[in-house]
Amino acid sequence: MKKIIKSHILVGCLFMMNFSLLQAQGRVEQFSPINTAVPSLSIAPDARGGAMGDNGVASGSDIASQYWNPAKYAFNYSNAGIGLSYTPWLRKLVNDVALAYLSGFYKIGQNDNQAIGASLRYFTLGEIPITPNINESPSHYINPYEMAFDVSYSRKLSESFSMAVALRYIRSDMNDQSDELGAGNSYAADVAGYLEKYVILGNSESLWTFGFNISNIGTKISHDDGASNQFIPTTLRIGTGLLYPLDEYNRLGIYFDISKYLVPTIPLNNATTPEEEEEYEKKKDEYNNMSFMTGIFKSFYDAPGGFKEELKEINLSLGAEYSYNDQFFVRGGYYYGNPSKGNRQYFSVGAGFRMSVFQLDAAYLISTVPSNPLDQTLRFSLSFDMDGIKNLFR
Repeated sequence: MKKIIKSHILVGCLFMMNFSLLQAQGRVEQFSPINTAVPSLSIAPDARGGAMGDNGVASGSDIASQYWNPAKYAFNYSNAGIGLSYTPWLRKLVNDVALAYLSGFYKIGQNDNQAIGASLRYFTLGEIPITPNINESPSHYINPYEMAFDVSYSRKLSESFSMAVALRYIRSDMNDQSDELGAGNSYAADVAGYLEKYVILGNSESLWTFGFNISNIGTKISHDDGASNQFIPTTLRIGTGLLYPLDEYNRLGIYFDISKYLVPTIPLNNATTPEEEEEYEKKKDEYNNMSFMTGIFKSFYDAPGGFKEELKEINLSLGAEYSYNDQFFVRGGYYYGNPSKGNRQYFSVGAGFRMSVFQLDAAYLISTVPSNPLDQTLRFSLSFDMDGIKNLFR
């Protein structure tokens, strides 16, 4: 009983981090989201991307490009930078769940056409009481957490196109003193590309951008010595954008992203006969033993509802950023996830202020569906330009 209660608590917490309660016109629709381990890897860590509807694969390079698209670092005008982001998570439910994210980059090479990036993310699930039985008092408390550390290398392959690879170590620790749920570890990689070209619109020279990132291509995670294995959130992101100069001081950027989990659908147990139960057990074993590469390819055609349901797994985000003199920023965006695949639908707004040395950004999420625990989520980011600091001391 103790193990069952513990598992239910942890699974419930992980579930609520990624998916809101599905309600539509007073009825409950079929709810079949993609299940993954370490769901915190899918949380946008920075305030800029968060303010634009969780959008960032094709926006201009910034400190948090390590998460969205590390290939953008090769186009950064600064030679180095470091930033810290903090996101209180699920504040409508709990007060001790949060994500902290530290990232930075450094340009290398004689032509400044290469860059090394790195980031560290730490997600705490707070303090969870463990009870031997439902009606008993907690016997002890655990403090589960998820973390990831990664490094990336990006390089311009031409004046307008760059690519990057990132390597990542992932750890999910249930902090279970009884050893019933051990720590899970995974190793993953990202492959990303970024293109920017100047185009003439009317009498203005605008910057058109395109980016892609296949993130978290890596091994599965187990908390019970391999008895059950879960896929990490391998994700494909593709996006494009246009930065248009309104005049000498004012600019407007519009960005559009699509994303999809490259994770197979977990088998559902709808068996009503012994034969169907046997078939379900066979599919469950196949899913448990499936390699991550096989899972990536299978994710494009294994939805129970066929191609129509595969399309529902695609998430959309639209973001905009207005800047004045490259110092003051106002942002907004919208994110759409299908009701049956998570029902994450929300607007986001934010603002930023940049000096020669630092930049401060904030974002706020406004849910458009009822009973969404992500509603009113705040994000804060503070970044430092190493070139600006160097010039300050000169």
